[in-house]
Amino acid sequence: MINVLKFGGTSLKNSKTIFSVSKIIQEKCKKNKIAVVLSAPAKITNYLEKLIKIAINKKRYEKKILYIKKKFYKIIKKIYKKNKKFNFFKTKKKIDKEINFIQKNLKSIYILNQCPDNTFAKIISRGEILSTYIMKNILISKKYNVDIINPVKNIITFGKILDSYVNIPLSNKNLKKIKIKKNSIILMPGFIAGDKKKKTVLLGRNGSDYSAAILSACFKAKVCEIWTDVDGILTCDPKIVSNPKIIKKISYQNITELSNLGAKVLHHKTIKPLQKFNIPCHIKNTFNKNKKGTEILDLNKKSKKKYHASVTYIKNICMFLIKIKKKENIKKIQKILIKSIKFQNIFIFSLIHFINQNSIKFYCKKKYKKIIKKIIQKKIFKSKNEFKKYIIIKKKLSIISVIKYKITKQKKLINKIKKSLYNSNIKTFLFNNNISKNSISIILKSKHIKIGIKLIHKIIINKKKIIEIFLLGIGGIGKTLLNQISLEKSNLKKLNITINICLISNSNKILFNENKISIKNWKKDFQKIKKKYEEKDLIKTINKITEKNYYINPVIIDCTSSKKISHQYYNYIKNGFHIVTPNKKFNTRNTNHYKKIRKIAKNKEKNFFYETNVGGGLPIIQTIKNLKNTGDKLISFKGILSGSLSYIFGKLEQGISFSEAIKKAKNKGLTEPDPRDDLSGLDVARKLLIIAREFGYQLELKNIIIKNILPEPINKKISIKKFLKKIEDYNKYFYKKVSSAKINNKKIKFIGKINKNGICSIKISKIHKNDPLYGIKNGENALSFYSKYYHPMPLVIRGYGAGKEVTASGVFSDLLKIVL
Repeated sequence: MINVLKFGGTSLKNSKTIFSVSKIIQEKCKKNKIAVVLSAPAKITNYLEKLIKIAINKKRYEKKILYIKKKFYKIIKKIYKKNKKFNFFKTKKKIDKEINFIQKNLKSIYILNQCPDNTFAKIISRGEILSTYIMKNILISKKYNVDIINPVKNIITFGKILDSYVNIPLSNKNLKKIKIKKNSIILMPGFIAGDKKKKTVLLGRNGSDYSAAILSACFKAKVCEIWTDVDGILTCDPKIVSNPKIIKKISYQNITELSNLGAKVLHHKTIKPLQKFNIPCHIKNTFNKNKKGTEILDLNKKSKKKYHASVTYIKNICMFLIKIKKKENIKKIQKILIKSIKFQNIFIFSLIHFINQNSIKFYCKKKYKKIIKKIIQKKIFKSKNEFKKYIIIKKKLSIISVIKYKITKQKKLINKIKKSLYNSNIKTFLFNNNISKNSISIILKSKHIKIGIKLIHKIIINKKKIIEIFLLGIGGIGKTLLNQISLEKSNLKKLNITINICLISNSNKILFNENKISIKNWKKDFQKIKKKYEEKDLIKTINKITEKNYYINPVIIDCTSSKKISHQYYNYIKNGFHIVTPNKKFNTRNTNHYKKIRKIAKNKEKNFFYETNVGGGLPIIQTIKNLKNTGDKLISFKGILSGSLSYIFGKLEQGISFSEAIKKAKNKGLTEPDPRDDLSGLDVARKLLIIAREFGYQLELKNIIIKNILPEPINKKISIKKFLKKIEDYNKYFYKKVSSAKINNKKIKFIGKINKNGICSIKISKIHKNDPLYGIKNGENALSFYSKYYHPMPLVIRGYGAGKEVTASGVFSDLLKIVL
């Protein structure tokens, strides 16, 4: 049996690639009998077409034709340098002859001011003829026997001169008459064939693939190999998606569907003869010949996995919406449309009639818009005014198609695609199941095509749970979080979770990578950034990113304490982001904002997680939600809600002075950079407000009663250094408080309370040893809930609530909830 090989233009673009092809041919002929179909060198066919247009327009072409001559001369000179046995002069003579032939015909076109189709076919096919002649002389120089098949005499066609179809039985008879030596390599120029009168015709653009398929069918080849410049058929256009996968095996049916729906793969003309004669087709890379490539075959018999998922698209389509006066005319008009459009060989997408709306809608390529307008105007409407009144045409639309085995039955996947497009603010005009059951098509505005393709490709190809992080703030918590993510790589892999960090920012720098930032090198990359940003620039940058890029689970992690950034949460959720934050500023805004963001998050089906707002890594918010969901009601609450104050008051019990306790807490990183923020009680007030609101109390921050920790108001005007000196004056005051409590076997703690009437207060309280908060110290938080279910014994949650490790861990936990 014979193997048929076809080499495309990129595989033959210069002397180096032509040598590579000759080596592949030599290797292949040692194993099997082979026939080789060759294209013209890259860009030659396009250039010849350009010369024809120049001649038609009465412009001078003589100098421009020298480009082709020089191109082929350059190729054969370099071949001769490497291989002195190559017949340079004979090949040069053939090039001169073909250039003279082109020149002679271009002169006729120039005089006539037009180019007949048969002349066009003769000129444009010279590149394939010269490729074949050069390859023949290379192989002869290597002492191989070579037989050339003349396709004009032997491959017989019918149809249009420039887009002919091959009569396989008749061509087969002709090929059988050719006497080919047993040890010969067969060569044939692609793209061209002959009509019944044996005049040159073309097989359409990419016709060399069709030539190879026809030769395979006639020879009943074992395999047809299409050699190109890619490793195989990809799951998506690599110009749009940066990481498409190679489809290892694909069925004839699937490749046909891909072709019809816009993918730049084999044309259905090429696939049909291979499918009919059940000849496997391999797509291989000339420049990476050891890659297996893609195998196209009848998978119905050999595999249950009949279809590999892939995404393709068609740009520039139009929508026609025809309003019909009477319902009874809809089906009649639809028949007229289908018949008239088919007669013009125009393919339309998704012709639908809406009986309730008295209308017909369909989509077509933009290039057919004028023809279809004429058909509608002539066949359906009596006047131009009527036409304008009853027809709507939408332009600048595109189609994305997903090809996947039995996708029309995979409702979860379809809903996921719909939801992701909606969350990315992409409006779809049609979400249509195609006839084959193995593909769906989505019509959307052309400006959204790239984002849509990227998004859908990621959903159908990536089986992993993906989270894309936009990290704002790289202080202690932000840095620790990045470190924790890095350390947990292997565990995340077991959970089938991929975390891609796309943005890292601080108050004046932004590091961004559309796909992902290297978690190992982020510090070095961040230091290299010279451009400085303000907070407002960061907000603008994130909004721009959401407009230009796509993500499956994009998450803003706000590790800042910024009010401005927290005020942007609405926009982030509207633009498709989840939010995870230890920043308490938003949740303590007024009640209207508190309710509004939850409503937006619910409508957009996005998560707003803030577990670390109250107890660091402790599960406070989730516990409250669980209590509420099971019908429990709060009676009262009290808790130690500040890790820093827990530590400070614990040190007071050990006999350490108040000023020394604060210094120790600050050095350990338990307080805010300015300890006055902790000592004001405002941080605890925010936490208490969040707890109260979670239980349903309609409160504002001003409703929280705060009794000052210090015996006099805090002076914010003096420096931190002076303030730390000033608090030495309070050592006696706190010593007395601790001593007084000890007399009654009590301890002093800074406590937040919610009473049965919903009144919230914060103050220093004396706690008895039977109280669950009695033993809390060293930075621990403790919360005791008295409820309908937990009474008289409270539900107590206790643990460390301060420190960057604990808080970062809580943020990490919230992050994973998005996909788990």
